Amino acid sequence: MMSPVPGASGSPVRVFIVDDSAVVRQVLQAVLARDPGVQVVGVAPDPLFALQRMQREGWPDVLILDVEMPRMDGITFLRKIMQEHPLPVIICSTLTEKGAQLTLDALAAGAFSVLTKPRVGLKDFLVESTAEFGQTIRAAARANTSHLAQSARAARPPKSSVPGAPAAGAQAAPGAALLALHESTEKIIAMGMSTGGTTALERVLVELPATLPAIAVVQHMPEKFTAAFAERLDRLCALQVREARDGDRLLPGTVLIAPGGRHLQVRRSGAQYHAEVRDGPPVNRHRPSVDVLFRSVAQCAGRNALGILMTGMGDDGARGLVQMREAGARTIAQDEASSVVFGMPREAIRMGGAERVLGLSEIPGAMIEYSRR
Repeated sequence: MMSPVPGASGSPVRVFIVDDSAVVRQVLQAVLARDPGVQVVGVAPDPLFALQRMQREGWPDVLILDVEMPRMDGITFLRKIMQEHPLPVIICSTLTEKGAQLTLDALAAGAFSVLTKPRVGLKDFLVESTAEFGQTIRAAARANTSHLAQSARAARPPKSSVPGAPAAGAQAAPGAALLALHESTEKIIAMGMSTGGTTALERVLVELPATLPAIAVVQHMPEKFTAAFAERLDRLCALQVREARDGDRLLPGTVLIAPGGRHLQVRRSGAQYHAEVRDGPPVNRHRPSVDVLFRSVAQCAGRNALGILMTGMGDDGARGLVQMREAGARTIAQDEASSVVFGMPREAIRMGGAERVLGLSEIPGAMIEYSRR
């Protein structure tokens, strides 16, 4: 007989909390007790106590984990858990807001999601975030843990040693500049992703040559994290990757990442594409929003664009992908088997926005094929 799916009707998601602050443990327990779909089955002040209890009393469906704790830090514990007993882990820490690198380390180590908590006003913040916490916990319980638990890949060579990659700061030859101008008026690639997207995007970009059309990306990520994320990708890829700035020109071989907390749109000016980075209300509860990017690309590029929607919770980007396809763009949605969370691509497929449904490993080849048409 199959065991019930965590979070299904009559089966609350079993959560274990690891945080060295007694106040945080008490407040989190009280907040989560309001959600009938969540059951806190244990708390511990540090990872070693938590490990002993979970080994003795049974493993939870989802683990909520702080970063800075005695005897063992949260990211070391996360790596240990994902190697020995993989399960969805939500990092909840004040450190992740000021230390963007910790966030990237946590996501690279297999964290499902990272939620920040303030140093002051914690109780009010958590009470206000009850719905978001519950939604994230339920999505984590249904996540494809096998993808979260994949072993860290071998360190990749720096860009300067990648065959065919330009040296940092190298100037393009005049012929290449003319080609860039021509290609930038013809093709553009727009990509969107959320939960599970940081590692998925890395796996795609490291497989791509530096000759691809310009790529604009929305990854749901808080403010101040995206610059470090772009810098990490830039070190790993043949492509030039950086956080988008208002007015940036989109050129072949470049990847622009939407800044956390601001929307990214693409506008055409004559024969060129430019980035517009704007404030504005959240769309589909997100800022940046994939729908905002996709709609702008549908309007300014139409059939000269490729849209790709990847792993993530919710439905952001689904309607935008439909608009891109209706405008004549080629469109791709990531398949369920390779997604950490199938929410966003599933909605795009359901709405008819996906021309093709591909596994993560197939997406780089499809992008290269598109660039050569």
